[in-house]
Amino acid sequence: MKITVIGAGSWGTTLANLLAEKQENVELWAFEREVAEQINRERRNELFLPGIGLCEGLRATNDLEAAVKEAEVVVTVCPSHVLRPLLSSMVPAFSPEVIIVNASKGLEPGTLLRLSQVIGEVLPRSLAARLATLSGPSFAFEVARHRPTVITAAALSEATAGFVQQLFSTPYFRVYKNDDLVGVELGGALKNVIAIATGMVEGAGLGVNTRAALITRGLAEISRLGSVLGARPATFSGISGLGDLVLTCTGELSRNRSVGLRIGQGETLKEISAGSRTVAEGIRTTEAAYRLSLRHAVEMPIVEQVYRILFEGQSLKKAIAELMNRELKKEHE
Repeated sequence: MKITVIGAGSWGTTLANLLAEKQENVELWAFEREVAEQINRERRNELFLPGIGLCEGLRATNDLEAAVKEAEVVVTVCPSHVLRPLLSSMVPAFSPEVIIVNASKGLEPGTLLRLSQVIGEVLPRSLAARLATLSGPSFAFEVARHRPTVITAAALSEATAGFVQQLFSTPYFRVYKNDDLVGVELGGALKNVIAIATGMVEGAGLGVNTRAALITRGLAEISRLGSVLGARPATFSGISGLGDLVLTCTGELSRNRSVGLRIGQGETLKEISAGSRTVAEGIRTTEAAYRLSLRHAVEMPIVEQVYRILFEGQSLKKAIAELMNRELKKEHE
């Protein structure tokens, strides 16, 4: 069985290497030719996964059509804003029996669609039941070092979820399955916005009380929007909800938390973006989440304040004051 992983960033490289270690037939597509060449020549990806040796069986390529041709499983690990055009260019080369596994987290800018919805619009209708999402608390560097990790495979088809569960499970990477695709994807996307918020207050030296409040109330906001969009509330207390939220808001390896830290310390989004090769997905997700909340009339005050800080020049001090001085109410409203 040929498996193709699209995207040779830290997470794509880690997942491709995990599968290659299981002696699967894996090909990793890299946008950067030099990344593909280094993987094949040196068994390393120093640009995105420095210091990690890669499996001898892993092959890398810069040729997208050749990568997906005859693949029985295609794993997409690319930023939300490039998923649609990239996938559209691959479809003509797809096998009619291909299984698509989305391992990215985010919402499509403009349309505000979840990534499985984007994939569903691009793929032929016959492949709709062969789509799954892989999500949960998982820093690439820790998985690459075989640190015990749990994650969720979500799909509308139980057979597809079960297949993906078996495919990715290892003694250090435990995969659960879930049929709540909406909840799993929203949890994975929206936690990045809350992580930016917690990074901001940490960067400003506001203490762990404030961070705990943001994590807790952030989860309430994610759950509110999720319920309106058809997710099951229980999903947000699980691996792809609370688990991923806590990791991203507190972990030293979190890119979204790091963005928040730098803003809390006085940097602007423009300054942060100018000095970074990759942009934290939570920045795009913040705008999409805010617009989703307006579209569905869902109250998401933390998301709103993060949006105002990032895109409207709101000060962190004023944002906190507005959050703390909102009308008093019951906790579960």
